Amino acid sequence: MEFTHLDENGAKMVDVGGKVKTERKAIAYGYVKTAPETIALIKDGKTPKGDVFNTARIAGIQGAKKTSELVPLCHNIFISCVKVDFAMDADTIHITATASSTSETGVEMEALTAVSVSALTIYDMLKAVDKAMTISGITLVYKEGGKSGLYVKGEQKGIVKATNISETKGTVKHSIDAVDLLADFGIVGDSHAEKGSTRQISLLGEESIDKMRALGVPGLCFGKFAENFTTEGITLHTLPVGTKLLIGETLHIVTQIGKKCHASDGCEVARTVGTCIMPKEGIFTRVLSSGQVKPNDKIYIIEG
Repeated sequence: MEFTHLDENGAKMVDVGGKVKTERKAIAYGYVKTAPETIALIKDGKTPKGDVFNTARIAGIQGAKKTSELVPLCHNIFISCVKVDFAMDADTIHITATASSTSETGVEMEALTAVSVSALTIYDMLKAVDKAMTISGITLVYKEGGKSGLYVKGEQKGIVKATNISETKGTVKHSIDAVDLLADFGIVGDSHAEKGSTRQISLLGEESIDKMRALGVPGLCFGKFAENFTTEGITLHTLPVGTKLLIGETLHIVTQIGKKCHASDGCEVARTVGTCIMPKEGIFTRVLSSGQVKPNDKIYIIEG
């Protein structure tokens, strides 16, 4: 076997001088497991060392820029952008880093380093109140560009058919060409987006809507069931809570399957035919990383 980082003289650096510069992107993910009481301190702004996430974000970006100094034989590349996002649930801080570059070699290590250094900084910022925190699950989720091309830690299962919002609560959602998502918030401009909510994004498969069409419900346009993303090719309601989805350039975690209908006498669709599919087969997600989603974006179920 021939080793790329070893020769007869010992350790060596791979020569990438002959490679063509291409646009490259990598997304990495990891999480910090902590106590619910620690999460509450962060939400209340009562952590002993100050702003946890802005400090960890700067540390992650700095870490990505210093990757070649931290990892032996890693190339020093020009990084065009590093983005670090955070989201919280009851006992977990989710960290996602996206790194981009136009270079001869990839930015996977930079994205992974950003997550790692962010996680270590979170630990340092919170160790005074919770020394039992654990850092886990650091993994490459996505990479594109270069000779090896596209890699996704999972399998494509569907696509986005439509992106839908309602600017005012109580009004029917309507489709727009693309939506911008913020981590741990939802869609910018959507009335149901809420910081820290467990139901930031609603999804419903067109396969489920077809069941309602078969019952004779008229006028079932995209967004009629209050879904933010209408999807195709994926059986959403069979996904376990905790499943991670890569949707376009955004990472999500499934938080809820189905819901109780908000209307005491049922929604308009339920009153028409006696049933509605959204409370049974719609799902909800928390947004783990910011970015844009548009129709025809692919949906991947992320492994691990």
